[in-house]
Amino acid sequence: MADRPDYIQLEAGEDAASVRDRLSFLRGKRVLLIWPEEGTVLTRKLDLVLIQREAMRRAIRLALVTHDPEVMKHAEELNISTFETIGASERGRWKRGRAKVFTTRFQRPDSEPEPDELMEVASRVRGEPRSRRWRFVGRLLALLIVLAVLGGAAFLVLPSAVVTLTPAQSRLEVEADITADPNLQTVDVENRLIPAIKLSAQIEDSGTIETTGTQDLGETLATGSVVFINQTNQAVTIPAGTIVITSAGTPIQFRTTASAELAAGLGLQIEVPIEALPTSQGEAGNVESGLINTVIGPLADRVSVRNVAPTSGGTARAQRVVSEDDQERLLATLRQQLQARAYLEMEPRLSDTQFIILETVRIAEERSDWTTFSAQPGDVADTLSLTMRAVVEAIAVDEQFARQIVYAQMSNQIGDGQFIKPQTVTYERGGVSNVDAATGRITFSLTGSGLVTQQINAAALGERLAGKSLNDATAYLVNEIQQADGTLPRITVAPDWFGQMPLLPMRITIQLIEAQA
Repeated sequence: MADRPDYIQLEAGEDAASVRDRLSFLRGKRVLLIWPEEGTVLTRKLDLVLIQREAMRRAIRLALVTHDPEVMKHAEELNISTFETIGASERGRWKRGRAKVFTTRFQRPDSEPEPDELMEVASRVRGEPRSRRWRFVGRLLALLIVLAVLGGAAFLVLPSAVVTLTPAQSRLEVEADITADPNLQTVDVENRLIPAIKLSAQIEDSGTIETTGTQDLGETLATGSVVFINQTNQAVTIPAGTIVITSAGTPIQFRTTASAELAAGLGLQIEVPIEALPTSQGEAGNVESGLINTVIGPLADRVSVRNVAPTSGGTARAQRVVSEDDQERLLATLRQQLQARAYLEMEPRLSDTQFIILETVRIAEERSDWTTFSAQPGDVADTLSLTMRAVVEAIAVDEQFARQIVYAQMSNQIGDGQFIKPQTVTYERGGVSNVDAATGRITFSLTGSGLVTQQINAAALGERLAGKSLNDATAYLVNEIQQADGTLPRITVAPDWFGQMPLLPMRITIQLIEAQA
């Protein structure tokens, strides 16, 4: 059909009054009522009658998308079209419903008397009594008629059959890229668009980190003492400033800080204090015992030297200060904290089917007067603290809307006479593929998966099998209903000697067995 129908998705718990209210905004259109995926609604025939009357008042033509057999039966009686899927409704012909429901003579009250029972009071003329012979013949004929009726009734009612079927089923999986738009108000199934919800929260938090900047305060000289040993028989004067060094590796230079007189005599000793020269300042001047063993200058041939104890105290002094990198690092950390706290604050505002898209959580506003550091770059401090406030925004969507789109695409991929088993349908969210900062649109993926099997109308199947021979019935089932691999239809008739299907469809029971996908 050229004009596209309006869709009304029914929710669990809806009644005829709420549907009539939703129809009140429409006029002169085709409207498709879509039953919920789980559960059912409007199961009374009166509900459909009331809705159909409201539709006729507004020149609306109705059709239903439902798998509920009771609803389908009532719709058939009211001449309302029913379809398995949205796609089938777009391809099929819609009936014109009728607004009145008439009763037949078979629906009259059980208490209504039969015409024959009124004969005695309805007629004043009584016939002449029959002869005894004719009376006997009449009774015999009546008995034969009763027996024939009972026999026919037994032939119709007593036989029964159980037809066991294992319909084939397969798993259908569909992935759809869905775009959430904050400017939309309704779901656009065809273009895979759903409304998005903008969330906002003002959050304040604080944090502290250790500073990594350093400021050099200069180095200190290592100090210690050495022992000079006389290598002559004469007294030796050791002036302050005498240079002694280590001989292993890079020479470390020291000088004496006091003068000393070494007594005459080979092997006599004297201990003199020393300190490292500026060229060997810092930790380089800290040497182990026994490493200082060389005298520099004119005393080299007259004395030898050894340090009995290690030298110590040589350090490079520095203090920690705040660097610009410290501020940037703390600011980035606190921004993440603000976004995390905003997410936790926004989440309780959502319903069970709504969720926040994490990729859209961002800081929308931060001001200089909302950002306070405890110290500035170059300040001496072991730690840096920051107190910060910001406005955080995020986008949320209702997954129920996205599921409608995925389910519609799944329905479009199944063949005629097939349906998706609602209780087997599952959904799984994928990642975000696009975030349009200019329009606020977010594109993400959602995958739907469910079992597809053949739609079997037990009542209609019973009517087609009624009265057939067992071979013909089996052949019909094999040709018309696709069975699961390794299975065949099974028919059990009672009594065993009854060689065909019962004549009454109501005596045929259709039993369906679940097959593995």
